[in-house]
Amino acid sequence: MTVIVRDLRPDVRADAEGFSTTRRLALPFMLSTPESVVHTVTHAHPDAHFGQLVAEEDGEIVGTAQISVAHDSPEPGQGSANIYVRPDRVHRGAGSLLLRTAEERLAALGVRKLFVWVLDEPDNHAFAERKGFRASRSAYFLRLDLAAGTLPPRLDPPPGVELRTAAEYADDPRPIFELDAMTSVDEPSDIDVEFTDYEAWLAQHWMHPLLDRELTTVAVVDGRPAAFSVAYTDGGTRYGTAMTGTARAHRGRGLAKLAKTDSLHRARAAGYTEAFTGNDTGNDPMIAINKWLGYEICAKEVRYVRELG
Repeated sequence: MTVIVRDLRPDVRADAEGFSTTRRLALPFMLSTPESVVHTVTHAHPDAHFGQLVAEEDGEIVGTAQISVAHDSPEPGQGSANIYVRPDRVHRGAGSLLLRTAEERLAALGVRKLFVWVLDEPDNHAFAERKGFRASRSAYFLRLDLAAGTLPPRLDPPPGVELRTAAEYADDPRPIFELDAMTSVDEPSDIDVEFTDYEAWLAQHWMHPLLDRELTTVAVVDGRPAAFSVAYTDGGTRYGTAMTGTARAHRGRGLAKLAKTDSLHRARAAGYTEAFTGNDTGNDPMIAINKWLGYEICAKEVRYVRELG
Protein backbone atom coordinates (compact mmCIF):
# COMPACT_ATOMS: atom_id res chain seq x y z
CA MET A 1 0.00 0.00 0.00
CA THR A 2 1.59 3.25 -1.15
CA VAL A 3 0.82 6.68 0.29
CA ILE A 4 1.56 9.81 -1.74
CA VAL A 5 0.90 13.50 -1.07
CA ARG A 6 -0.12 15.95 -3.78
CA ASP A 7 -2.00 19.20 -4.23
CA LEU A 8 -5.76 19.21 -4.38
CA ARG A 9 -7.06 19.73 -7.92
CA PRO A 10 -9.95 22.16 -7.45
CA ASP A 11 -11.29 21.52 -10.93
CA VAL A 12 -11.65 17.78 -10.26
CA ARG A 13 -14.93 17.03 -8.48
CA ALA A 14 -13.64 13.75 -7.02
CA ASP A 15 -10.81 15.62 -5.27
CA ALA A 16 -13.17 18.10 -3.61
CA GLU A 17 -15.52 15.30 -2.58
CA GLY A 18 -12.68 13.20 -1.19
CA PHE A 19 -11.26 16.16 0.73
CA SER A 20 -14.66 17.08 2.19
CA THR A 21 -15.51 13.49 3.12
CA THR A 22 -12.18 13.05 4.89
CA ARG A 23 -12.64 16.27 6.85
CA ARG A 24 -16.17 15.28 7.92
CA LEU A 25 -15.04 11.84 9.06
CA ALA A 26 -12.05 13.17 10.98
CA LEU A 27 -13.70 16.34 12.28
CA PRO A 28 -17.48 15.89 12.27
CA PHE A 29 -18.02 19.04 14.33
CA MET A 30 -17.10 21.39 11.46
CA LEU A 31 -19.12 21.84 8.28
CA SER A 32 -17.51 20.95 4.97
CA THR A 33 -18.84 20.50 1.45
CA PRO A 34 -17.08 20.04 -1.88
CA GLU A 35 -18.16 23.57 -2.79
CA SER A 36 -16.63 25.05 0.35
CA VAL A 37 -13.37 23.16 -0.27
CA VAL A 38 -13.07 24.62 -3.78
CA HIS A 39 -14.09 28.10 -2.67
CA THR A 40 -11.49 28.20 0.10
CA VAL A 41 -8.59 27.32 -2.15
CA THR A 42 -9.65 29.44 -5.13
CA HIS A 43 -10.45 32.61 -3.14
CA ALA A 44 -7.60 32.68 -0.66
CA HIS A 45 -5.53 35.85 -0.49
CA PRO A 46 -2.37 35.42 -2.58
CA ASP A 47 -0.17 36.49 0.34
CA ALA A 48 -1.49 33.57 2.38
CA HIS A 49 0.07 31.08 -0.06
CA PHE A 50 -2.86 28.88 0.92
CA GLY A 51 -2.63 25.26 -0.11
CA GLN A 52 -4.76 22.16 0.25
CA LEU A 53 -2.91 18.87 0.17
CA VAL A 54 -4.32 15.37 -0.05
CA ALA A 55 -2.76 12.08 0.95
CA GLU A 56 -3.72 9.20 -1.32
CA GLU A 57 -3.42 5.53 -0.52
CA ASP A 58 -3.72 3.42 -3.63
CA GLY A 59 -5.65 6.20 -5.35
CA GLU A 60 -8.07 6.92 -2.48
CA ILE A 61 -7.94 10.19 -0.51
CA VAL A 62 -7.30 9.29 3.12
CA GLY A 63 -5.82 12.49 4.55
CA THR A 64 -5.91 16.25 4.07
CA ALA A 65 -3.89 19.31 5.02
CA GLN A 66 -4.63 23.01 4.85
CA ILE A 67 -1.51 25.15 4.96
CA SER A 68 -1.11 28.92 4.97
CA VAL A 69 1.06 31.86 5.92
CA ALA A 70 -0.50 34.21 8.48
CA HIS A 71 -0.28 37.19 6.14
CA ASP A 72 -2.97 39.15 8.02
CA SER A 73 -1.06 39.00 11.32
CA PRO A 74 1.08 41.94 12.44
CA GLU A 75 3.78 39.41 13.41
CA PRO A 76 5.60 37.99 10.36
CA GLY A 77 6.92 34.46 9.98
CA GLN A 78 3.90 32.57 11.31
CA GLY A 79 1.93 29.84 9.56
CA SER A 80 -0.44 26.96 10.11
CA ALA A 81 -0.88 23.41 8.92
CA ASN A 82 -4.04 21.59 9.95
CA ILE A 83 -3.86 17.90 9.13
CA TYR A 84 -6.61 15.31 9.32
CA VAL A 85 -6.58 11.63 8.45
CA ARG A 86 -9.60 9.38 8.10
CA PRO A 87 -10.09 7.50 11.38
CA ASP A 88 -9.99 4.17 9.53
CA ARG A 89 -6.67 5.05 7.83
CA VAL A 90 -4.49 6.23 10.73
CA HIS A 91 -1.04 4.81 11.59
CA ARG A 92 -0.19 4.22 7.92
CA GLY A 93 2.08 7.18 7.29
CA ALA A 94 -0.35 9.68 5.76
CA GLY A 95 -0.19 12.17 8.64
CA SER A 96 3.61 12.19 8.81
CA LEU A 97 3.95 12.65 5.06
CA LEU A 98 1.41 15.48 5.02
CA LEU A 99 3.18 17.24 7.90
CA ARG A 100 6.62 16.90 6.33
CA THR A 101 5.38 18.29 3.03
CA ALA A 102 3.63 21.17 4.78
CA GLU A 103 6.70 22.07 6.82
CA GLU A 104 8.96 22.08 3.79
CA ARG A 105 6.63 24.34 1.81
CA LEU A 106 6.00 26.78 4.61
CA ALA A 107 9.66 26.97 5.63
CA ALA A 108 10.52 27.89 2.04
CA LEU A 109 8.01 30.76 2.33
CA GLY A 110 9.69 32.16 5.43
CA VAL A 111 7.51 30.60 8.11
CA ARG A 112 9.48 30.12 11.31
CA LYS A 113 6.67 29.41 13.77
CA LEU A 114 4.18 26.70 12.81
CA PHE A 115 0.82 26.10 14.50
CA VAL A 116 -1.32 22.97 14.21
CA TRP A 117 -4.62 21.90 15.77
CA VAL A 118 -5.14 18.29 16.94
CA LEU A 119 -8.09 16.62 18.61
CA ASP A 120 -7.53 15.99 22.31
CA GLU A 121 -6.75 12.28 22.06
CA PRO A 122 -3.66 10.40 23.34
CA ASP A 123 -2.46 9.28 19.90
CA ASN A 124 -2.69 12.83 18.55
CA HIS A 125 -0.74 14.29 21.47
CA ALA A 126 1.92 11.64 21.06
CA PHE A 127 2.18 12.33 17.33
CA ALA A 128 2.59 16.09 17.82
CA GLU A 129 5.16 15.69 20.58
CA ARG A 130 7.21 13.20 18.56
CA LYS A 131 7.37 15.80 15.80
CA GLY A 132 8.78 18.41 18.19
CA PHE A 133 5.61 20.42 18.89
CA ARG A 134 4.65 21.83 22.29
CA ALA A 135 1.09 22.33 23.47
CA SER A 136 -0.33 25.86 23.43
CA ARG A 137 -4.00 26.82 23.82
CA SER A 138 -7.10 24.62 23.59
CA ALA A 139 -10.69 24.92 22.39
CA TYR A 140 -14.01 23.12 22.70
CA PHE A 141 -16.43 21.91 20.06
CA LEU A 142 -20.03 22.09 21.25
CA ARG A 143 -23.21 20.54 19.86
CA LEU A 144 -26.86 21.48 20.22
CA ASP A 145 -29.71 19.15 19.29
CA LEU A 146 -32.06 21.55 17.54
CA ALA A 147 -34.65 18.87 16.85
CA ALA A 148 -35.06 17.38 20.32
CA GLY A 149 -33.19 19.85 22.53
CA THR A 150 -34.77 22.64 24.53
CA LEU A 151 -33.89 25.99 23.01
CA PRO A 152 -34.65 28.99 25.26
CA PRO A 153 -37.28 31.36 23.90
CA ARG A 154 -36.30 34.36 21.82
CA LEU A 155 -35.19 37.39 23.81
CA ASP A 156 -36.76 40.81 23.45
CA PRO A 157 -34.29 43.38 22.10
CA PRO A 158 -33.49 46.15 24.59
CA PRO A 159 -34.66 49.69 23.76
CA GLY A 160 -32.88 51.11 20.74
CA VAL A 161 -31.82 47.69 19.39
CA GLU A 162 -33.33 45.97 16.37
CA LEU A 163 -32.57 42.61 14.79
CA ARG A 164 -31.85 42.21 11.11
CA THR A 165 -30.37 39.50 8.93
CA ALA A 166 -27.17 39.68 6.93
CA ALA A 167 -29.32 39.27 3.82
CA GLU A 168 -30.53 42.83 4.37
CA TYR A 169 -26.97 44.02 3.71
CA ALA A 170 -26.66 42.32 0.34
CA ASP A 171 -26.39 45.65 -1.51
CA ASP A 172 -23.72 47.01 0.82
CA PRO A 173 -22.06 44.52 3.18
CA ARG A 174 -19.32 46.94 4.30
CA PRO A 175 -20.97 47.53 7.72
CA ILE A 176 -20.77 43.76 8.33
CA PHE A 177 -17.12 43.79 7.29
CA GLU A 178 -16.39 46.60 9.72
CA LEU A 179 -18.06 44.73 12.59
CA ASP A 180 -16.22 41.54 11.66
CA ALA A 181 -12.92 43.41 11.66
CA MET A 182 -13.63 44.98 15.06
CA THR A 183 -14.63 41.73 16.73
CA SER A 184 -12.05 39.41 15.14
CA VAL A 185 -9.12 41.24 16.70
CA ASP A 186 -10.45 40.22 20.13
CA GLU A 187 -10.89 36.54 19.31
CA PRO A 188 -8.66 34.38 21.56
CA SER A 189 -5.86 33.06 19.36
CA ASP A 190 -2.14 32.40 19.16
CA ILE A 191 -2.05 34.42 15.95
CA ASP A 192 -3.41 37.97 15.96
CA VAL A 193 -5.52 38.79 12.91
CA GLU A 194 -6.33 42.14 11.34
CA PHE A 195 -8.99 42.47 8.63
CA THR A 196 -8.01 45.42 6.44
CA ASP A 197 -8.75 44.25 2.89
CA TYR A 198 -12.44 44.68 2.12
CA GLU A 199 -12.28 43.11 -1.34
CA ALA A 200 -10.49 40.03 0.04
CA TRP A 201 -13.09 39.76 2.81
CA LEU A 202 -15.89 39.88 0.23
CA ALA A 203 -14.34 37.06 -1.79
CA GLN A 204 -13.35 34.85 1.11
CA HIS A 205 -16.11 35.39 3.66
CA TRP A 206 -19.15 37.18 2.24
CA MET A 207 -19.28 34.92 -0.82
CA HIS A 208 -18.45 31.72 1.09
CA PRO A 209 -20.83 28.95 -0.01
CA LEU A 210 -21.54 27.87 3.58
CA LEU A 211 -22.58 31.37 4.69
CA ASP A 212 -26.32 31.57 5.27
CA ARG A 213 -27.21 35.25 5.23
CA GLU A 214 -30.87 34.63 6.05
CA LEU A 215 -29.90 32.83 9.26
CA THR A 216 -27.12 35.25 10.22
CA THR A 217 -28.58 37.65 12.77
CA VAL A 218 -27.30 41.20 13.23
CA ALA A 219 -28.13 43.37 16.25
CA VAL A 220 -28.31 47.00 15.12
CA VAL A 221 -27.92 50.09 17.32
CA ASP A 222 -28.47 53.57 15.90
CA GLY A 223 -28.49 52.14 12.39
CA ARG A 224 -25.11 50.40 12.72
CA PRO A 225 -24.38 46.70 13.30
CA ALA A 226 -23.29 46.28 16.92
CA ALA A 227 -23.29 42.48 17.29
CA PHE A 228 -23.84 39.45 15.11
CA SER A 229 -23.97 35.68 15.00
CA VAL A 230 -22.73 34.32 11.68
CA ALA A 231 -24.46 31.17 10.47
CA TYR A 232 -23.03 28.47 8.20
CA THR A 233 -25.22 25.71 6.79
CA ASP A 234 -24.37 22.68 4.69
CA GLY A 235 -27.55 22.51 2.62
CA GLY A 236 -28.69 19.49 4.61
CA THR A 237 -29.52 19.42 8.31
CA ARG A 238 -26.36 20.85 9.90
CA TYR A 239 -25.87 24.42 11.09
CA GLY A 240 -22.66 25.93 12.43
CA THR A 241 -21.77 29.21 14.08
CA ALA A 242 -18.78 30.72 12.28
CA MET A 243 -18.49 33.78 14.52
CA THR A 244 -20.38 35.55 17.29
CA GLY A 245 -19.15 38.94 18.40
CA THR A 246 -20.03 42.36 19.76
CA ALA A 247 -18.34 45.68 19.10
CA ARG A 248 -16.47 46.87 22.18
CA ALA A 249 -18.67 49.92 22.71
CA HIS A 250 -21.77 47.72 23.04
CA ARG A 251 -20.53 44.87 25.21
CA GLY A 252 -22.23 43.99 28.46
CA ARG A 253 -25.74 44.47 27.07
CA GLY A 254 -26.44 40.86 26.11
CA LEU A 255 -26.39 41.54 22.38
CA ALA A 256 -24.35 38.43 21.49
CA LYS A 257 -26.84 36.22 23.33
CA LEU A 258 -29.71 38.08 21.68
CA ALA A 259 -28.30 37.59 18.16
CA LYS A 260 -27.31 33.96 18.60
CA THR A 261 -30.64 32.98 20.14
CA ASP A 262 -32.49 34.56 17.24
CA SER A 263 -30.26 32.85 14.67
CA LEU A 264 -30.80 29.44 16.25
CA HIS A 265 -34.56 29.92 16.26
CA ARG A 266 -34.39 30.80 12.57
CA ALA A 267 -32.30 27.68 11.92
CA ARG A 268 -34.71 25.39 13.73
CA ALA A 269 -37.67 26.87 11.86
CA ALA A 270 -35.80 26.28 8.59
CA GLY A 271 -35.46 22.55 9.39
CA TYR A 272 -31.90 22.30 10.69
CA THR A 273 -31.55 19.63 13.35
CA GLU A 274 -27.95 19.93 14.58
CA ALA A 275 -26.02 23.04 15.56
CA PHE A 276 -22.28 23.21 16.19
CA THR A 277 -20.06 25.92 17.59
CA GLY A 278 -16.59 26.29 19.05
CA ASN A 279 -14.99 28.23 21.89
CA ASP A 280 -11.54 28.81 23.27
CA THR A 281 -11.47 26.99 26.62
CA GLY A 282 -10.72 30.29 28.34
CA ASN A 283 -13.64 32.16 26.80
CA ASP A 284 -15.90 31.78 29.82
CA PRO A 285 -18.52 34.41 28.81
CA MET A 286 -19.25 32.76 25.45
CA ILE A 287 -19.14 29.25 26.92
CA ALA A 288 -21.74 30.37 29.47
CA ILE A 289 -23.99 31.71 26.70
CA ASN A 290 -23.70 28.49 24.72
CA LYS A 291 -24.48 26.31 27.74
CA TRP A 292 -27.50 28.52 28.47
CA LEU A 293 -28.63 27.88 24.89
CA GLY A 294 -28.36 24.13 25.48
CA TYR A 295 -25.04 23.33 23.82
CA GLU A 296 -22.97 20.50 25.25
CA ILE A 297 -19.23 20.01 24.85
CA CYS A 298 -18.66 17.15 22.41
CA ALA A 299 -14.90 17.34 21.79
CA LYS A 300 -11.77 19.30 22.58
CA GLU A 301 -8.81 20.25 20.43
CA VAL A 302 -5.35 21.46 21.36
CA ARG A 303 -3.14 23.81 19.40
CA TYR A 304 0.52 22.90 19.15
CA VAL A 305 3.41 25.05 18.01
CA ARG A 306 7.02 24.53 17.03
CA GLU A 307 9.84 26.57 15.55
CA LEU A 308 10.95 25.67 12.03
CA GLY A 309 14.49 25.81 10.80
